[in-house]
Amino acid sequence: MKNFEYVRPATISEAVTAAAEPGAAYLAGGTNLLDLMKGGIARPNRLVDISHLPGLDRIERLPDGGTRIGALVRNADLAHDDEFAKAYPGIAEALLSGASGQLRNAATVGGNLLQRTRCGYFYDPASACNKRAPGTGCDARGGENRLHAVLGWSEACIATHPSDFCVPLAALDAVVEIEGRTGRREVTVEALHRLPGDTPERDSVLEPGDLIVALRLPGDAAGFAAHARYIKVRERTSFAFAVVSAAAGLRIEQGTIRDARLALGGVAAKPWRARAAEQILAGASPRAEAFGRAAEAALADAKPSGDNQFKIKLAQRILVRALTLAAAGTPQRVPALPASPFSSKAGALIDA
Repeated sequence: MKNFEYVRPATISEAVTAAAEPGAAYLAGGTNLLDLMKGGIARPNRLVDISHLPGLDRIERLPDGGTRIGALVRNADLAHDDEFAKAYPGIAEALLSGASGQLRNAATVGGNLLQRTRCGYFYDPASACNKRAPGTGCDARGGENRLHAVLGWSEACIATHPSDFCVPLAALDAVVEIEGRTGRREVTVEALHRLPGDTPERDSVLEPGDLIVALRLPGDAAGFAAHARYIKVRERTSFAFAVVSAAAGLRIEQGTIRDARLALGGVAAKPWRARAAEQILAGASPRAEAFGRAAEAALADAKPSGDNQFKIKLAQRILVRALTLAAAGTPQRVPALPASPFSSKAGALIDA
Protein backbone atom coordinates (compact mmCIF):
# COMPACT_ATOMS: atom_id res chain seq x y z
CA MET A 1 0.00 0.00 0.00
CA LYS A 2 1.45 3.37 -0.96
CA ASN A 3 1.76 6.30 1.43
CA PHE A 4 -1.16 8.73 1.42
CA GLU A 5 -2.30 11.92 3.08
CA TYR A 6 -5.15 11.60 5.58
CA VAL A 7 -7.65 14.47 5.84
CA ARG A 8 -10.55 14.71 8.31
CA PRO A 9 -12.79 17.64 7.24
CA ALA A 10 -15.33 19.14 9.60
CA THR A 11 -18.01 20.01 7.03
CA ILE A 12 -19.38 18.75 3.73
CA SER A 13 -17.98 21.76 1.87
CA GLU A 14 -14.52 21.14 3.31
CA ALA A 15 -14.76 17.50 2.29
CA VAL A 16 -15.70 18.37 -1.30
CA THR A 17 -12.81 20.82 -1.57
CA ALA A 18 -10.34 18.29 -0.19
CA ALA A 19 -11.56 15.47 -2.43
CA ALA A 20 -11.51 17.58 -5.59
CA GLU A 21 -7.71 17.36 -5.64
CA PRO A 22 -6.29 14.80 -8.12
CA GLY A 23 -5.81 11.35 -6.60
CA ALA A 24 -8.17 11.89 -3.65
CA ALA A 25 -10.74 9.35 -2.45
CA TYR A 26 -13.49 9.45 0.16
CA LEU A 27 -13.33 7.06 3.13
CA ALA A 28 -16.52 6.06 4.97
CA GLY A 29 -16.99 2.41 5.98
CA GLY A 30 -13.97 1.40 3.90
CA THR A 31 -15.25 -2.13 3.24
CA ASN A 32 -14.43 -1.95 -0.48
CA LEU A 33 -11.83 0.83 -0.70
CA LEU A 34 -9.43 -0.64 1.85
CA ASP A 35 -9.44 -4.00 0.08
CA LEU A 36 -8.64 -2.24 -3.19
CA MET A 37 -5.82 -0.30 -1.56
CA LYS A 38 -4.29 -3.38 0.08
CA GLY A 39 -4.33 -5.16 -3.28
CA GLY A 40 -2.71 -2.24 -5.07
CA ILE A 41 -5.80 -1.70 -7.25
CA ALA A 42 -6.62 1.71 -5.76
CA ARG A 43 -3.68 3.99 -4.99
CA PRO A 44 -5.08 7.29 -3.70
CA ASN A 45 -2.76 10.15 -2.80
CA ARG A 46 -5.24 11.43 -0.23
CA LEU A 47 -7.99 9.87 1.88
CA VAL A 48 -10.79 12.23 2.89
CA ASP A 49 -12.44 10.71 5.97
CA ILE A 50 -16.16 11.59 5.95
CA SER A 51 -17.22 8.96 8.50
CA HIS A 52 -17.82 11.56 11.22
CA LEU A 53 -19.58 14.30 9.23
CA PRO A 54 -22.75 15.40 11.06
CA GLY A 55 -26.25 14.90 9.68
CA LEU A 56 -25.44 12.11 7.21
CA ASP A 57 -26.46 9.17 9.41
CA ARG A 58 -30.22 9.81 9.60
CA ILE A 59 -33.28 8.07 8.20
CA GLU A 60 -35.94 10.73 7.68
CA ARG A 61 -39.63 10.38 6.76
CA LEU A 62 -40.64 13.04 4.24
CA PRO A 63 -43.96 14.94 4.01
CA ASP A 64 -44.77 13.36 0.62
CA GLY A 65 -44.55 9.87 2.12
CA GLY A 66 -41.04 9.26 0.85
CA THR A 67 -37.88 8.55 2.80
CA ARG A 68 -34.50 10.26 2.87
CA ILE A 69 -31.51 8.17 3.90
CA GLY A 70 -28.21 9.79 4.82
CA ALA A 71 -25.14 8.48 3.01
CA LEU A 72 -23.51 7.34 6.28
CA VAL A 73 -26.44 5.19 7.42
CA ARG A 74 -25.13 1.64 7.87
CA ASN A 75 -26.61 -1.08 5.69
CA ALA A 76 -27.58 -3.17 8.72
CA ASP A 77 -29.32 -0.29 10.48
CA LEU A 78 -31.36 0.53 7.39
CA ALA A 79 -32.40 -3.09 6.78
CA HIS A 80 -33.37 -3.54 10.44
CA ASP A 81 -35.36 -0.32 10.69
CA ASP A 82 -38.88 -1.73 11.07
CA GLU A 83 -40.70 1.23 9.54
CA PHE A 84 -38.36 1.27 6.54
CA ALA A 85 -38.58 -2.49 6.01
CA LYS A 86 -42.38 -2.42 6.05
CA ALA A 87 -42.50 0.40 3.50
CA TYR A 88 -39.75 -1.00 1.24
CA PRO A 89 -39.53 -4.76 1.88
CA GLY A 90 -37.73 -5.48 -1.40
CA ILE A 91 -34.92 -3.10 -0.47
CA ALA A 92 -34.57 -4.58 3.01
CA GLU A 93 -34.49 -8.04 1.47
CA ALA A 94 -31.73 -6.97 -0.91
CA LEU A 95 -29.66 -5.46 1.92
CA LEU A 96 -29.95 -8.61 4.03
CA SER A 97 -28.86 -10.81 1.12
CA GLY A 98 -25.68 -8.79 0.54
CA ALA A 99 -22.32 -9.50 2.16
CA SER A 100 -21.91 -10.89 5.69
CA GLY A 101 -23.43 -9.54 8.88
CA GLN A 102 -20.11 -8.02 9.89
CA LEU A 103 -19.78 -6.15 6.61
CA ARG A 104 -23.39 -4.92 6.72
CA ASN A 105 -22.65 -3.45 10.15
CA ALA A 106 -19.74 -1.43 8.70
CA ALA A 107 -20.78 -0.64 5.12
CA THR A 108 -22.60 2.61 4.40
CA VAL A 109 -25.44 3.41 2.04
CA GLY A 110 -23.30 5.82 0.01
CA GLY A 111 -20.43 3.36 -0.24
CA ASN A 112 -22.76 0.56 -1.34
CA LEU A 113 -23.88 2.66 -4.30
CA LEU A 114 -20.28 3.16 -5.43
CA GLN A 115 -18.67 -0.22 -4.76
CA ARG A 116 -16.56 -1.43 -7.65
CA THR A 117 -16.88 -4.57 -9.73
CA ARG A 118 -15.78 -7.94 -8.35
CA CYS A 119 -14.35 -9.08 -11.70
CA GLY A 120 -11.30 -11.22 -10.92
CA TYR A 121 -9.25 -9.59 -13.66
CA PHE A 122 -9.93 -6.15 -12.19
CA TYR A 123 -8.54 -7.38 -8.86
CA ASP A 124 -5.44 -8.96 -10.43
CA PRO A 125 -2.74 -6.36 -11.18
CA ALA A 126 -1.02 -8.87 -13.49
CA SER A 127 -4.06 -9.03 -15.79
CA ALA A 128 -5.07 -6.62 -18.52
CA CYS A 129 -8.07 -4.58 -17.40
CA ASN A 130 -9.34 -1.42 -19.06
CA LYS A 131 -11.36 -0.52 -15.97
CA ARG A 132 -8.26 -0.56 -13.76
CA ALA A 133 -5.68 0.54 -16.35
CA PRO A 134 -7.31 2.15 -19.42
CA GLY A 135 -5.94 0.98 -22.75
CA THR A 136 -4.42 -2.29 -21.50
CA GLY A 137 -7.19 -4.54 -22.80
CA CYS A 138 -9.70 -6.90 -21.18
CA ASP A 139 -8.40 -10.36 -20.25
CA ALA A 140 -11.92 -11.34 -19.21
CA ARG A 141 -12.96 -11.43 -22.88
CA GLY A 142 -10.93 -14.58 -23.47
CA GLY A 143 -10.73 -15.83 -19.90
CA GLU A 144 -13.02 -17.04 -17.15
CA ASN A 145 -16.16 -15.06 -17.92
CA ARG A 146 -19.19 -17.18 -17.08
CA LEU A 147 -20.34 -14.63 -14.48
CA HIS A 148 -19.87 -11.56 -16.64
CA ALA A 149 -22.32 -9.22 -18.38
CA VAL A 150 -24.99 -10.15 -20.90
CA LEU A 151 -26.48 -6.64 -21.25
CA GLY A 152 -24.83 -3.32 -22.06
CA TRP A 153 -21.28 -4.63 -22.29
CA SER A 154 -18.64 -3.50 -24.77
CA GLU A 155 -15.45 -4.91 -26.23
CA ALA A 156 -13.57 -2.80 -23.68
CA CYS A 157 -15.25 -4.30 -20.58
CA ILE A 158 -17.69 -7.06 -19.69
CA ALA A 159 -17.71 -6.64 -15.89
CA THR A 160 -20.90 -6.48 -13.81
CA HIS A 161 -21.98 -4.20 -10.99
CA PRO A 162 -21.94 -6.07 -7.65
CA SER A 163 -24.54 -4.27 -5.52
CA ASP A 164 -27.75 -5.98 -4.38
CA PHE A 165 -29.04 -2.77 -2.78
CA CYS A 166 -28.94 -0.80 -6.04
CA VAL A 167 -31.25 -3.18 -7.92
CA PRO A 168 -34.54 -2.41 -6.08
CA LEU A 169 -33.44 1.22 -5.77
CA ALA A 170 -33.26 1.48 -9.56
CA ALA A 171 -36.66 -0.19 -9.87
CA LEU A 172 -38.28 2.27 -7.44
CA ASP A 173 -36.87 5.46 -9.03
CA ALA A 174 -34.64 6.30 -6.06
CA VAL A 175 -32.74 9.59 -6.30
CA VAL A 176 -29.18 10.34 -5.20
CA GLU A 177 -28.36 13.75 -3.71
CA ILE A 178 -24.84 14.88 -4.62
CA GLU A 179 -22.79 17.75 -3.24
CA GLY A 180 -20.12 18.97 -5.65
CA ARG A 181 -17.88 21.90 -6.43
CA THR A 182 -20.74 23.70 -8.19
CA GLY A 183 -23.38 22.99 -5.55
CA ARG A 184 -25.97 20.31 -4.99
CA ARG A 185 -27.63 18.27 -7.72
CA GLU A 186 -29.64 15.08 -8.04
CA VAL A 187 -29.51 12.03 -10.30
CA THR A 188 -31.58 8.87 -10.26
CA VAL A 189 -29.91 5.63 -9.20
CA GLU A 190 -30.70 4.34 -12.68
CA ALA A 191 -28.63 7.16 -14.21
CA LEU A 192 -25.85 7.15 -11.60
CA HIS A 193 -23.88 4.24 -13.04
CA ARG A 194 -22.42 4.20 -16.55
CA LEU A 195 -22.19 1.45 -19.11
CA PRO A 196 -18.57 0.78 -20.13
CA GLY A 197 -18.50 1.91 -23.77
CA ASP A 198 -14.94 3.03 -24.56
CA THR A 199 -14.31 4.44 -21.05
CA PRO A 200 -14.95 1.58 -18.59
CA GLU A 201 -12.69 3.22 -15.99
CA ARG A 202 -15.57 5.64 -15.29
CA ASP A 203 -18.06 3.70 -13.19
CA SER A 204 -20.45 6.58 -12.54
CA VAL A 205 -21.41 10.09 -13.58
CA LEU A 206 -19.73 11.58 -10.50
CA GLU A 207 -17.08 14.24 -11.04
CA PRO A 208 -13.93 14.80 -8.92
CA GLY A 209 -14.94 15.94 -5.45
CA ASP A 210 -18.58 14.88 -5.81
CA LEU A 211 -19.93 13.50 -2.55
CA ILE A 212 -23.13 11.50 -2.21
CA VAL A 213 -24.88 12.97 0.84
CA ALA A 214 -28.23 11.17 0.75
CA LEU A 215 -30.50 8.77 -1.04
CA ARG A 216 -34.19 9.58 -1.45
CA LEU A 217 -37.13 7.32 -2.22
CA PRO A 218 -40.16 9.05 -3.75
CA GLY A 219 -43.52 9.03 -2.04
CA ASP A 220 -45.11 6.50 -4.40
CA ALA A 221 -42.35 3.91 -3.89
CA ALA A 222 -44.01 2.58 -0.73
CA GLY A 223 -47.13 1.84 -2.79
CA PHE A 224 -45.50 -1.42 -3.91
CA ALA A 225 -44.92 -2.70 -0.37
CA ALA A 226 -47.69 -5.32 -0.46
CA HIS A 227 -46.20 -7.03 -3.52
CA ALA A 228 -42.43 -6.58 -3.52
CA ARG A 229 -39.58 -9.12 -3.61
CA TYR A 230 -35.87 -9.34 -4.28
CA ILE A 231 -34.53 -12.70 -5.46
CA LYS A 232 -30.85 -13.52 -5.78
CA VAL A 233 -29.07 -16.55 -7.23
CA ARG A 234 -25.50 -17.10 -6.10
CA GLU A 235 -23.00 -19.91 -6.29
CA ARG A 236 -22.98 -20.31 -2.51
CA THR A 237 -25.70 -19.33 -0.07
CA SER A 238 -23.55 -17.40 2.38
CA PHE A 239 -22.46 -13.95 1.22
CA ALA A 240 -21.47 -14.45 -2.42
CA PHE A 241 -22.29 -11.87 -5.06
CA ALA A 242 -25.22 -12.49 -7.37
CA VAL A 243 -24.91 -14.58 -10.50
CA VAL A 244 -28.20 -12.89 -11.38
CA SER A 245 -30.84 -11.17 -9.27
CA ALA A 246 -34.21 -9.52 -9.76
CA ALA A 247 -36.29 -6.92 -7.94
CA ALA A 248 -40.04 -6.90 -8.59
CA GLY A 249 -42.67 -4.53 -7.26
CA LEU A 250 -46.32 -4.73 -8.29
CA ARG A 251 -49.35 -2.60 -7.56
CA ILE A 252 -52.34 -4.94 -7.92
CA GLU A 253 -55.92 -3.71 -7.84
CA GLN A 254 -58.97 -5.92 -8.30
CA GLY A 255 -56.91 -8.74 -9.76
CA THR A 256 -55.07 -6.56 -12.30
CA ILE A 257 -51.52 -5.22 -12.30
CA ARG A 258 -51.89 -1.43 -12.37
CA ASP A 259 -48.16 -0.70 -12.18
CA ALA A 260 -44.95 -2.73 -12.17
CA ARG A 261 -41.36 -1.93 -11.27
CA LEU A 262 -38.61 -4.33 -12.34
CA ALA A 263 -34.82 -4.37 -12.34
CA LEU A 264 -32.10 -6.98 -12.77
CA GLY A 265 -28.72 -7.36 -11.10
CA GLY A 266 -25.61 -9.30 -12.06
CA VAL A 267 -26.27 -8.84 -15.78
CA ALA A 268 -24.61 -5.51 -16.61
CA ALA A 269 -22.20 -2.84 -15.38
CA LYS A 270 -25.17 -1.13 -13.71
CA PRO A 271 -28.52 -2.17 -12.23
CA TRP A 272 -30.68 -2.90 -15.27
CA ARG A 273 -34.16 -1.36 -15.28
CA ALA A 274 -36.55 -3.53 -17.31
CA ARG A 275 -38.94 -0.88 -18.61
CA ALA A 276 -40.21 -2.86 -21.60
CA ALA A 277 -41.20 -5.65 -19.24
CA GLU A 278 -42.99 -3.18 -16.97
CA GLN A 279 -45.09 -1.97 -19.88
CA ILE A 280 -46.11 -5.53 -20.75
CA LEU A 281 -47.32 -6.14 -17.20
CA ALA A 282 -49.35 -2.93 -16.85
CA GLY A 283 -53.01 -3.92 -17.20
CA ALA A 284 -52.27 -7.66 -17.24
CA SER A 285 -53.43 -10.33 -14.83
CA PRO A 286 -50.72 -11.48 -12.42
CA ARG A 287 -50.29 -14.86 -14.04
CA ALA A 288 -47.43 -17.02 -15.32
CA GLU A 289 -48.09 -16.24 -18.98
CA ALA A 290 -47.73 -12.49 -18.47
CA PHE A 291 -44.66 -13.00 -16.29
CA GLY A 292 -43.02 -15.11 -18.99
CA ARG A 293 -43.64 -12.50 -21.67
CA ALA A 294 -42.26 -9.79 -19.41
CA ALA A 295 -39.12 -11.82 -18.71
CA GLU A 296 -38.51 -12.37 -22.42
CA ALA A 297 -38.86 -8.64 -23.05
CA ALA A 298 -36.47 -7.81 -20.20
CA LEU A 299 -33.70 -9.92 -21.78
CA ALA A 300 -34.56 -9.27 -25.43
CA ASP A 301 -31.30 -7.38 -26.04
CA ALA A 302 -29.10 -9.74 -24.04
CA LYS A 303 -26.17 -11.52 -25.66
CA PRO A 304 -23.34 -13.54 -24.12
CA SER A 305 -19.99 -11.86 -23.60
CA GLY A 306 -18.23 -15.20 -23.30
CA ASP A 307 -19.12 -18.52 -21.71
CA ASN A 308 -22.28 -17.12 -20.13
CA GLN A 309 -25.16 -17.87 -22.48
CA PHE A 310 -26.83 -19.61 -19.52
CA LYS A 311 -27.22 -16.31 -17.66
CA ILE A 312 -29.81 -15.07 -20.14
CA LYS A 313 -32.21 -17.93 -19.50
CA LEU A 314 -31.38 -17.90 -15.79
CA ALA A 315 -32.18 -14.18 -15.53
CA GLN A 316 -35.52 -14.77 -17.24
CA ARG A 317 -36.38 -17.53 -14.80
CA ILE A 318 -35.34 -15.50 -11.77
CA LEU A 319 -37.45 -12.56 -12.92
CA VAL A 320 -40.46 -14.86 -13.33
CA ARG A 321 -39.79 -16.23 -9.86
CA ALA A 322 -39.56 -12.75 -8.35
CA LEU A 323 -42.81 -11.74 -10.04
CA THR A 324 -44.57 -14.89 -8.89
CA LEU A 325 -43.52 -14.34 -5.28
CA ALA A 326 -44.34 -10.63 -5.43
CA ALA A 327 -47.81 -11.35 -6.80
CA ALA A 328 -48.43 -13.76 -3.92
CA GLY A 329 -47.77 -10.96 -1.46
CA THR A 330 -44.87 -9.75 0.61
CA PRO A 331 -44.22 -12.10 3.53
CA GLN A 332 -44.35 -10.89 7.09
CA ARG A 333 -41.04 -10.27 8.79
CA VAL A 334 -40.06 -13.01 11.19
CA PRO A 335 -39.33 -12.15 14.86
CA ALA A 336 -36.18 -10.16 15.42
CA LEU A 337 -32.94 -11.98 16.11
CA PRO A 338 -30.72 -11.05 19.06
CA ALA A 339 -28.83 -7.82 18.50
CA SER A 340 -25.32 -8.04 17.08
CA PRO A 341 -22.69 -6.59 19.42
CA PHE A 342 -21.43 -4.55 16.47
CA SER A 343 -24.75 -3.07 15.36
CA SER A 344 -26.96 -0.47 16.98
CA LYS A 345 -30.16 -2.38 16.25
CA ALA A 346 -31.50 -5.89 16.52
CA GLY A 347 -31.47 -8.08 13.46
CA ALA A 348 -34.47 -9.26 11.51
CA LEU A 349 -34.85 -11.50 8.54
CA ILE A 350 -37.36 -11.59 5.74
CA ASP A 351 -38.75 -15.01 5.02
CA ALA A 352 -37.85 -16.02 1.47
